[in-house]
Order: sequence, then C-alpha cells, then structure tokens
Amino acid sequence: MSQSVRTYALFALVFVLIVGTGLVQGWNQALTILNMGLVSAIMALGVNLQWGIAGLFNVGVMGFVAMGGMAVVLTSMPPVPEAWAAGGVRSWGAIALGVLTVAGSAFIYKKTRKGWLVALVVLLGFVAYRMMRDPAVEAIEAVNPALEGYLGGLGLPVLLAWPMGGLLAAGAAWVIGKTALGLRSDYLAIATLGISEILIAIMKNEDWLTRGVKNVNGLPRPVPYETDLQNDPGFVESAAAWGFEPTLASTLYVKLSYSILFTVALVALLVLAQLALKSPWGRMMRAIRDNEVSSQAMGKDVTFRHLQVFILGSAICGLAGAMMTTLDGLFVPTSYQPLRYTFLIWVMVIVGGSGNNLGAVLGGFVIWFLWIQVEVLGPQIMTVLTFWLPDGSGLKEHLLESVAHMRLLTMGVILLLVLRFSPRGLLPEK
Repeated sequence: MSQSVRTYALFALVFVLIVGTGLVQGWNQALTILNMGLVSAIMALGVNLQWGIAGLFNVGVMGFVAMGGMAVVLTSMPPVPEAWAAGGVRSWGAIALGVLTVAGSAFIYKKTRKGWLVALVVLLGFVAYRMMRDPAVEAIEAVNPALEGYLGGLGLPVLLAWPMGGLLAAGAAWVIGKTALGLRSDYLAIATLGISEILIAIMKNEDWLTRGVKNVNGLPRPVPYETDLQNDPGFVESAAAWGFEPTLASTLYVKLSYSILFTVALVALLVLAQLALKSPWGRMMRAIRDNEVSSQAMGKDVTFRHLQVFILGSAICGLAGAMMTTLDGLFVPTSYQPLRYTFLIWVMVIVGGSGNNLGAVLGGFVIWFLWIQVEVLGPQIMTVLTFWLPDGSGLKEHLLESVAHMRLLTMGVILLLVLRFSPRGLLPEK
C-alpha cells in the first residue's frame, strides 16, 4: 500500500469512528471527541515539530499547555478594579524589579567577573522585591477572596487569547531554551520536565495572578451560550424543524461551532508546518537532527536553530492550551498532569509517525478516541470477559475493580504493538 493510499485510508477510518460514535452513542459524545481530538492534534503537531523534525526531547509539554491556558485568563477576563487599586501596580512593579535584578546581575558578571558583586546585587534586589511584592499580593488576595482575589485580565475578545497563549508559551520557551538547549537529550528531558513542574507550581500558588487552586470560572466564549440559544425563538423554531429538542440542539450547535474554529486553526497550522517541512529550512532542520557534527561543519548554527524550533513548537502547544481552556470554560491549574499533557501527547506522536505532520495529526485523533472510549466501554468489555467466572470470585472482583486502569493498560499495549509492528508509526516519515 502506497503512503498516500495509507494516509487516506487511516483518516477515513478516523472519520468512520467519529461518525459511528455519533450514530451509536449520540452526536453530543461524537462532537466532544472531535473537539478534543482537534486540540490534541495541534499539541501533537507542536511536539512533532520539536522531536520529529529537530530531534529535541521536550518532556515539558504540560508547562507550555498550561501557559496557554493562563493566557486566556490574563487576556479575556475582565479586570478587577478593587484589586488593581489595592496593589496591582506594586505587584507588577515587583515583577519588573525581579527581572531587572536578574538582568543586571548577569550584566555585572559579564563586565566584571566578580562573584561577590553579583551576589550583593542579587541579595539587595531580592530583599527589595519581597518588600514590594508581599504587601501588594496580600492586599490583592484580600479583595473578595471567595469570588475574586486576583487582578483579572485585560477584558479583550477571547479569540485574541489564542495567539497570546502561543506568544506567552514562546516567551517561556525562549527563557528555558537559552539555559537548557545546550544539554544532551536525556538531560534536556529532565530539565524541561522540572521547569514545567515549576511553572505549574507558580500557577497553583500565585493566587493574585490566576486565583491559584481556587480556579477561574466563567471564561468568555467565542460562541453563543446554550441558554441564549434556547431563549431565541428563531433558533427554537429551526431546531424543531430539524427534529431536535431545543436543549440538545443548542448543545450540538455550540460544540459544532467550536469544531469549525478548531478545524480552521488545525488546517492553517498543518499547511504552515507542511510548507516549513518541505522548505530549505525544513531540510536543514532534518540534517541537524540526523547529524549535528556534519551540520556544524557546513556552517550551520545548531544551537540557534534548536532554539528557533523549540520556540515554534512550544508556541503551538501554548495555542492548543488556550483553545482547550476556552472550550472548557474554566482554568484549573491542578488539572495539568504529566500523564495527560506530556505522556499522552508523546504517545500520539510516536503512534502517528514521528517526523510526519499528518502522522502527528492522525495520532492525535486515534489516541484521543481510544482514551475516551476505553473509559466508556471498559466496564462493559470487562463484564463480558469475566462473565464465566463465578460471582464472589476474587479474580473477578479484582478485574472489575481494575477497570479504572484500563486507559493506561490500553495506551501501553497500543504503544508496544506499534513499536513492534510499525516502529516508525502508522504514517512514517518519507
């Protein structure tokens, strides 16, 4: 089977699976899988850009996705005037002071090479930073802490938060890349994982910025609310004409609207990724991935190119994180776990085909579909498999109680099967 035929056949299979879900389990479930499949495909596309094309082992995907989610809060939520009056300017002034302290200490060390002077600057800057920050943060978090207790955002349209999520993740990637990209691949993985955990810890503890573990609810949406549609006589009449009950019709309309927005974003990113892959820049990145030494001998700046692609891939993950937070309607820092936002994305890239953009997209859909359906169908499958065991059997009870872990078992089995029978993925790199 040729590569093109295989590509069409596998994407047709994904289409059949989603349509089959709609016919059997309902279109509400099918659109839920489709929307998160689109977002997951964008995340996989960003990781594939870093690993499949450049060979960068980034295990900090979770942190960049979370940065995108935080961008939705900072961009689209309305500001809290009382909190800004209590300490908004002082809190951001403290952040600016901290940045100037770090930059100033680096500049002084570069010019003088005197460690004691750098240590003195860092110490004085830290003391000044805490003296400015702590009272401001306490004042902000004391403003209606049950509902607010943070500065809020800029009150801009939520669609602007998507590119802002990419920019925020790109900025974090630049800082991380300047310090970590000189490390060997395994050390780079450890560094990115650790830094992503630090980013999540900051979001959990800085209540004045994102409300921390109290979460941010009621994020603005780029599509209508279900209740507004249900109160619209024209929409209710149209739903009845199509044979849909208004509540179900409003839910499907909202999810379908998200599907259209996400599809436009995915197609645009995929086209750009394909153009980049086939350009001289893409060929150069693959050459660096395959042999850094020979690329350096040809005059290529490997470190700069690694930083470049690291920023681009992280920006795509940040964009996907902003899209996902908008879809959920709330920002929950504690929900960002390595299993979901790093391991699962890597499984998507490996199963789909590392180095192939279409393979990464395919892996995003396939793995997310299985991730959801295993939870739905797992209890039924296990009940059928254990029907022959007598009731009260210890083995039967153990298997039925272990259904919650079938997701992890399924992902592991799929990964092993793909690595055994198709080591380069379902759609290998040409």
